[in-house]
Amino acid sequence: MGDAVHIVGAGLAGSEAAWQLAEAGVPVVLHEMRPVRMTEAHGTENFAELVCSNSFRADDPLYNAVGLLHEEMRRLGSIILRTGEAHRLPAGGALAVDRDGFSAAVTAALGAHPLVTVVREEVTGLPPAEWGSTIVATGPLTAPGLAEAIRAATGEESLAFFDAIAPIVHRDSIDMSIAWMQSRYDKGGGADYINCPLSREEYEGFIAALNAAEKGSFKEWEANTPYFDGCLPIEVMAERGPDTLRWGPMKPVGLRDPRTGRRPWAVVQLRQDNALGTLWNMVGFQTKLKYAEQVRVFRTIPGLGGAEFARLGGMHRNTFLNSPRVLDGTLRLKAAPHLRFAGQITGVEGYVESAAIGLLAGRFAAAEAKGQPLAPPPPETAMGALLAHITGGADAETFQPMNVNFGLFPPLANPPKGRERKRAYCERALAAADAWAGRPHVLPTPKEAA
Repeated sequence: MGDAVHIVGAGLAGSEAAWQLAEAGVPVVLHEMRPVRMTEAHGTENFAELVCSNSFRADDPLYNAVGLLHEEMRRLGSIILRTGEAHRLPAGGALAVDRDGFSAAVTAALGAHPLVTVVREEVTGLPPAEWGSTIVATGPLTAPGLAEAIRAATGEESLAFFDAIAPIVHRDSIDMSIAWMQSRYDKGGGADYINCPLSREEYEGFIAALNAAEKGSFKEWEANTPYFDGCLPIEVMAERGPDTLRWGPMKPVGLRDPRTGRRPWAVVQLRQDNALGTLWNMVGFQTKLKYAEQVRVFRTIPGLGGAEFARLGGMHRNTFLNSPRVLDGTLRLKAAPHLRFAGQITGVEGYVESAAIGLLAGRFAAAEAKGQPLAPPPPETAMGALLAHITGGADAETFQPMNVNFGLFPPLANPPKGRERKRAYCERALAAADAWAGRPHVLPTPKEAA
């Protein structure tokens, strides 16, 4: 396809970049190696497959940084947000999706677009110069050959961390005479999560079993790779102290056991994972425990004594660039400016953040193809703050993956206190985002924070 922009990788970022380019009238060749070559984490050949949680996290655009990012992307025609809304599941104030329906719909939409050509093949080295403008969106599971070629081109050793997958439980195997339905502080629909309560004695027994359980081993080349603190395995959290889990993923605040009328000592929450409501994800329970140990230890949790697991937890190695050193402000590789990078490989963490960087990469490439260079979004916006962080705002010496958060935004001149400070950030961001996009500015309808 003449004058097409090539995209390597059809995950969240690559799919979003392809959509933005095609909708701007620029032809796209989308290269995806699955099913020719699969990864340790993917189970299908569909685009934008969700390999860990099925949640895009909080969806409040006026009081939450990731909800703000959702809103900015919606206003720019994001296929990921549009499709997520179409396959939404109840999850309190969060945007959770039916993972199979979601990825199938993204695959169908891109496959049907007249300006998108899909090529199922593995790209084993750096894309050739004759391809011209190219976006590399191969994600944290970049194939070894391409990863080595990127290292050679950048002159930098890639950093890496482990990402972890939480178990999924069959709904009909949960004992609802013990567990109950409630969202924390009754947010959203008020009963979007299944809660399994633990007394102090039960919790201490669970921690002891977790600490004694047999952990999976890492390959030699993985052994010194640091964890990302935002996705720690539960056994690593437990090693940091007996109360770490109770004030992390097992925190009981905002919940009351209807059998006692009191707050439990600790709680395990499960979130709906498919549209049928038959599969439920153990929230925050990513783990490297061996499979048999997972079954044994997790069945000590009240309500999960007879749990049947549709998927057990696991971990895989993720790689990412030292982006503040090797990428420019529009995501181009300084050593080879015809190449852009997008998604988690750039050092953003999270589904929505990855898709947002894909959206920007697609828009930058489309503007370049049309001879109309596009300035980055203002740093006051969620997208601009995230982009500025990975392309120069972060310390290259200590660069680690980052979720969007208000700490990345330029400070407010006269910030209000408490919750209204977050709203001030969001209102300023949406005004700046609409101005950057050249669209009328409107404030969204407030939503419940997750």
